[in-house]
Amino acid sequence: MEERLQKIIARAGVASRRASEELILAGRVRVNRRVVTELGLKADRQKDRIEVDGKRLVSEAPVYVALHKPRNVVSTLRDPEGRPTVADHVRGTGARLYPVGRLDFATSGILLMTNDGDFANALLHPRGGVPKTYVLKVQGVMSEDDLTPWREGIRLEDGVTLPAEARLLRHEGDKTWIEVTLREGRNQQIRRMGEATGWPVMRLARTTFAGVSSEGLRPGEWRALTVDELLHIREAFGVPKRIRGAVMGASSGPVDHRRTASSARSGAKASPRPTQEAAGAAARGRGPAQPRVRSRTNADAPSAPGQGPAGRMARSRTDTTPSTPAPARSPAGRMARSRTDAAPSTPARSPAGRTARSRTDAAAPATPGPGAARSARSVRSETKPRAAETRAPRARGRERR
Repeated sequence: MEERLQKIIARAGVASRRASEELILAGRVRVNRRVVTELGLKADRQKDRIEVDGKRLVSEAPVYVALHKPRNVVSTLRDPEGRPTVADHVRGTGARLYPVGRLDFATSGILLMTNDGDFANALLHPRGGVPKTYVLKVQGVMSEDDLTPWREGIRLEDGVTLPAEARLLRHEGDKTWIEVTLREGRNQQIRRMGEATGWPVMRLARTTFAGVSSEGLRPGEWRALTVDELLHIREAFGVPKRIRGAVMGASSGPVDHRRTASSARSGAKASPRPTQEAAGAAARGRGPAQPRVRSRTNADAPSAPGQGPAGRMARSRTDTTPSTPAPARSPAGRMARSRTDAAPSTPARSPAGRTARSRTDAAAPATPGPGAARSARSVRSETKPRAAETRAPRARGRERR
């Protein structure tokens, strides 16, 4: 599709349409390697090779940004006096954006910025009637009757203003806050209207522009326009013609929300999960370190429950004949009981069992209590069953003789 050359250059984000015309007249633009100095020439950006200062143009994706312009910032991309500009606040967009309209140096509030020339021209054209809402503080105590000239039109140096929507907000001593909505964009119009009616403007901020609000944005912050906002603007003013492919989102600005979201997702993926052993221990009602303690002290008798690992270890050295041994809960527990629990009717079958019984005999106290004495006697009687059986027949033989 063929379009005017200055329009193609403006859409590429090199300069505004008027500045693009100056580039053409200066001989800095070439089409298909031929220098062009005539205005009105048409070209096809998909087929023709267009260069500015020797660099080929590449069409940028359209970007639409809402910036909360701070006070004492110039609404231009460059300032000869070296003052801060709005371009300093939107460098993170990755595109060359220019403001849709302007705000005064001392005025703060919402300011749209884009690299779409058609979008900017449609919103700035007088026939568009784009609403712009301001909140201002004036010197003096105003009444409803004082707002009548604002609602009917005020004569200024460049003509009578269009009727505006005005309402009182509140009074602060001898000052008044009011809200005014305009549908035209003259230079410093609000301040000149205040001077013409005798109500000097002390503070001025723009809250909405074309239905886009600065709510949620601090001075100096920006965000990309949402799909709903772009659809609303297109229904009301016919732009942008294409929304697909535009850079948009719920929020952008000084905080990188995409990085925050990705870190939150990675943190959720890296959340520690309990191991099978810890999960099994938690299900049985004990901590992860207790199974190792029971593997060493699992010879306790259920008739006399211990008070802790020390108590269970003491019982493992003395009480080796439990009446009803507890069922094994782990291979380590069964192994410990096989080494320490000597059944009354079954002698030891392994050297490990004999070693365990020798340790329990040696660990028996010299003056044990009643329970310990019974356990010691039962152990001694069970550890030497063959000797008792061989002595009994000899005694009976002597009696016969």
